[in-house]
Amino acid sequence: MQYQSTRNKNISVSSAEAIKTGLSADGGLFVPVSIPEVDIEDIELLADKSYSERAYFVLSKFLTDFTEDELRECIANAYTKEKFETENVAPVYKLNAYTYFLELWHGPTCAFKDMALQILPHLLTTSMKKTAEDKEIVILVATSGDTGKAALEGFKDVNGTRIIVFYPNNGVSEIQKLQMATQEGNNVSVAAVSGNFDDAQNGVKSIFTDEGYKALLDNNHFKLSSANSINWGRLVPQIVYYFSAYADLLKNGEISLGEAINVVVPTGNFGNILAAYYAKKMGLPIAKLICASNENNVLTDFIRTGVYNKNRLFHTTVSPSMDILISSNLERFLYDLTDKNDELIKQWMSELAQSGVYKVPQNLKDKISSLFWADYCDDNETMAAIKQCEEEYGYVVDTHTAVAKSVYDKYVCQTNDRTKTVIASTASPFKFNQSVLIALGGHQAVAGKDEFMLLEELSKKSGMKIPASLGELKGKPVIFDMVCEKEQMRQIVSDFLKIE
Repeated sequence: MQYQSTRNKNISVSSAEAIKTGLSADGGLFVPVSIPEVDIEDIELLADKSYSERAYFVLSKFLTDFTEDELRECIANAYTKEKFETENVAPVYKLNAYTYFLELWHGPTCAFKDMALQILPHLLTTSMKKTAEDKEIVILVATSGDTGKAALEGFKDVNGTRIIVFYPNNGVSEIQKLQMATQEGNNVSVAAVSGNFDDAQNGVKSIFTDEGYKALLDNNHFKLSSANSINWGRLVPQIVYYFSAYADLLKNGEISLGEAINVVVPTGNFGNILAAYYAKKMGLPIAKLICASNENNVLTDFIRTGVYNKNRLFHTTVSPSMDILISSNLERFLYDLTDKNDELIKQWMSELAQSGVYKVPQNLKDKISSLFWADYCDDNETMAAIKQCEEEYGYVVDTHTAVAKSVYDKYVCQTNDRTKTVIASTASPFKFNQSVLIALGGHQAVAGKDEFMLLEELSKKSGMKIPASLGELKGKPVIFDMVCEKEQMRQIVSDFLKIE
């Protein structure tokens, strides 16, 4: 399987090269030349297999230049019981007769990003060996909260790599900030950026596309790569858990073979729902893809109107990992939907960079509408969804999962569609304990309590055990407290790497 750039389909590289490089030199994203198709009989066989076996089934279709032993070793190192606090790496929780939560937060950092970022370092280091890379890989990450810690945890002390994470100073939860600020490892660095996530992401992208700076790094034996979902090695493992969810529903007799399900995904960057789209295209029976946004509803507007417009008020919400106005992975989707029209993609991305707006033609908008249904909710609706879910079902969700549940309820109300539906539950409620507790008990529930008292309070309220990785934050020294302007990000990288 070869990979091409969304902005130049004449570029052709192996999956190992695509994973190692992260972003194409022309600023495009790497995509497979074709999406492999699977038979319904193959999906049936997954029902009795472990998550690791399901991962091998999916990844082997895309990473064809990896040997079976290489791929199995990467998977075995990623999905262990020690790293995931449950026998089933991504369990499905039945809420009612037709609604299920796919719990993607049982990994070491309590967020869905672990599902990909526990395997990416192994895919990357294997790719380096396969391509005879003699330089040290420098991972640059812009995070809206969860990717940063998950990447730091995945790459810490991995030989031949260094990792630098940038996050918006006031755009992550206190627990997320603590997770990153206390990160240990001899190859890690973290800095807050004055601004929002898009400022941090644009800063990272500008470093990736600066040929002069890349030449400087090259002269110092460094090579840039990414752990954001712009890296194919980050995105492809996310396809796995949609197959796994379907297999679990089959195994538990919740659906019959071939029965289509809906999938609801809370998303800002479009990566997580793009993985579901790829799963559908491979042959997984998915009926409707439901895209859930918070008040930063740029994706909702795009899916409804065909106009992508980032020129709008930026909202800091209780679901901060979705506080995004530039959805990077939409580029991959549009490339696929336009039958690989790289010139058109290049034009739209140029318009986005210059004016903040682009518009797709009506025929394309109609295609998008046939695949996706989209809506958004504000913070009040998010908080109400948390409270309603706990009161009605005794099940506590985090703020991002609550966005998905709120939007899904709107979908059912408007369509009366009772198709069995899987909602991607993207983070543990403990990561956003303050907001969750306010939703459940009002502001008095959090008054005068620090982060660790809030963890205890939520544990009592929910009946859930505090994740070990969060409980252990107490007393950990803050190692990284740097705040920089977005114009200083390049210098931060140079200082960390000790280059002039």
